[in-house]
Amino acid sequence: MHEPVALRHIKANIVLYGALCANLGIAAAKFVAAAISGSSSMLSEGVHSLVDSGNQILLLYGQRKAQRPADAAHPFGYGRELYFWAFVVAILIFAIGAGVSLYEGWLHIMTPEPLRDPTINYVVLAIAVMLEGTSWTIAVREFNARRGKGGWWQDILRSKDPASFMVLFEDSAALLGLLVAGVGIWLSHQLGDPRVDGMASIVIGLILACVAVLLAREAKGLLIGESADPQLIRTIWTIVESQPEVMAVNHVRTIHTSPDSVFVAISADFADDLPMGQAEKLIAMLESRLKDAIPQLSSIYIRPQRREDAVITHRPD
Repeated sequence: MHEPVALRHIKANIVLYGALCANLGIAAAKFVAAAISGSSSMLSEGVHSLVDSGNQILLLYGQRKAQRPADAAHPFGYGRELYFWAFVVAILIFAIGAGVSLYEGWLHIMTPEPLRDPTINYVVLAIAVMLEGTSWTIAVREFNARRGKGGWWQDILRSKDPASFMVLFEDSAALLGLLVAGVGIWLSHQLGDPRVDGMASIVIGLILACVAVLLAREAKGLLIGESADPQLIRTIWTIVESQPEVMAVNHVRTIHTSPDSVFVAISADFADDLPMGQAEKLIAMLESRLKDAIPQLSSIYIRPQRREDAVITHRPD
């Protein structure tokens, strides 16, 4: 029996739905705690969780839009629309999350409020750590399931699915922000100085700003267009040059049109005595072999070209 489409969609986006549910509940609790205790860092954390919730909604919206089929206006599909919304998410983190946190911190340093009972803050922070920790664990598990054999940072740079590493970054920043908020609240009461809480809010804002810059950098690269993984390019190169009628592969150029869709353009030097009819059959056979070996190849363009007339690039190491 086939699973309902909605259930398959939720399973495929378990990281986003898990983070969304956690952040909505945490945001409400943080705002209540901030209103009761007057904590600046808790208010900043509430804004942080609210922004994160909006981010997950935008990424889900982007995924839905990216699944639209190709049409005359967009012959390669709408897959890169997800990258646009990922870039918007990075801007929102910087403008709203970091901006509000920095402003609230500065405001509470300039005009500190009297200290109040922090008990509710500690309760909310403990619950938030559990929920955020659960969301972070799910994000790490899903990212590990898709990553290669390289290091974490290398795999993040190579990842073409912004939803996976964005949630991982957001949850990591959230856990670090909770730690800063807890330390700030505790120190403000230990020292009897409410300005320390405002300083903690500023630190949270700086953390969010750094995360936003990193996410914007990655989203920009995907939006402009990034090549496929070198291993995928090597596989294409090997399949094409393995044909005896192919004298040399001049270049293999790829670009991701979505996380799971790759366009490839190949220039190859065919044997000079190869008749046109056999060349056409060879190209059709190569396209079939390439799609069987690499299902994510959505569009394949093979151009027979004399090596002396082509722009030559070397096979990836």
